[in-house]
Amino acid sequence: MLSSLSRPLSRSALRGFATVASANPADKYKVVVVGGGSAGMAVTAQLARDPLFKGKKDILVVDPSAKHYYQPLWTFVGAGLKPFSDSEKPMSELVPEEAELLQKRVTKIDPENKVVLTDGKEIKYDFLVVASGINVDWDKIPGLQETLGKDGVTSNYSAESVEKTNEFIRAFKGGNAIFTQPATPIKCAGAPQKIAYLAEEIFRQNGIRDKTNVQFHTGMGKIFAIDKYAAELTKVCQSRNIDVNLLSNLAEIRPDRKEAVFKNLGPQGGEKTIKYDLLHVTPPMSAPKFIKESGLANADGWVDVNKETTQHNKYSNIFALGDSSSLPTSKTAAAAAAQSAVTSHNLLSTIKAAKETPSTYGGYTSCPLITGRGKLILAEFSGYTGQPQETFPFNQGKESAFSYYLTSDVIPAIYWHGMVKGHWTGPGSYRKFTNPLSSN
Repeated sequence: MLSSLSRPLSRSALRGFATVASANPADKYKVVVVGGGSAGMAVTAQLARDPLFKGKKDILVVDPSAKHYYQPLWTFVGAGLKPFSDSEKPMSELVPEEAELLQKRVTKIDPENKVVLTDGKEIKYDFLVVASGINVDWDKIPGLQETLGKDGVTSNYSAESVEKTNEFIRAFKGGNAIFTQPATPIKCAGAPQKIAYLAEEIFRQNGIRDKTNVQFHTGMGKIFAIDKYAAELTKVCQSRNIDVNLLSNLAEIRPDRKEAVFKNLGPQGGEKTIKYDLLHVTPPMSAPKFIKESGLANADGWVDVNKETTQHNKYSNIFALGDSSSLPTSKTAAAAAAQSAVTSHNLLSTIKAAKETPSTYGGYTSCPLITGRGKLILAEFSGYTGQPQETFPFNQGKESAFSYYLTSDVIPAIYWHGMVKGHWTGPGSYRKFTNPLSSN
């Protein structure tokens, strides 16, 4: 995903890392990677290790940001369990020496051979990787932009407001605490409800739970897509008196009256207006506009690729992975890790015109569902089959302290030192050893 804009680094801070080509990028590169998020960084690092690129700077990563964020950590930040600084690193530290980083925004892609930047400059490519992430549509909910970070309205999906979430939760004195999830595809699909569980726990600790009505509103028809985990999450909500409202989509915020308007997406239709004292919003999301306008997209706006090989269905020199791709699975960093190995292998085979059997992606993704401090349901599954693909020899659908520790401390380290450095592509190859008796 494209990282949020931030202040550029000084030249002294860039020594030993990738060249920042903001001023004078070359006119053409062997590979251009659009997007410096989880997916883009992972593929770039894997490509850079191949002898084809040794001693060259023939890979260009285009991303407008100076900071790279590990966004799955923002649930912990929003609950005061981790500092925000743990979730960020300079982009330049992650781009390998064989590549260049261009801190510009892509506004158009010519599928034949070039990308166009906001300043009008054209950069040609032989091969293109699109990993530009998902667009967060703050403007699609009237009243959200002007009130975000104020008067109890917050979101863990923004670098600017995630710390406000913790501030508002800690200062909460009772009333309606509302947490929302839109009907659109989103990144980290479990995050909207995870913060509800952590907030509810804090309300109990602060002695105000009896004065608090915790509500979770989702535009989806289920609390979670995979039945095994949905059943356990439903039990958690029932045991903790969290009011779950399905097919209830946030349509408008009226900050002057502290009201949230929800549209019922069920057959009965209609709207419901609810007073809020705390409102955590997960905004609707969509494919980036420039993808829709570049002739690369399917009918829904995502880069139209083969779901097994990640290669574009029309242009053989273009690949896509991560949140902006059409791969029909949950949009998570875990999915991007697994996809990156397939993309880099198949792209290198295409570049070298090697007659190899393509590497294939089976839809693996993971969603660590934090239900409280020290408690977590570790959902692992294929988005293609809907079946669990659990890595450990215990029932990951149950709350576990081990799964919590793995998510809070181990996986972030794997991310920074493994995934974005090209050394970690998911647990698939280890599963036959870690969970040999599993049928999933």
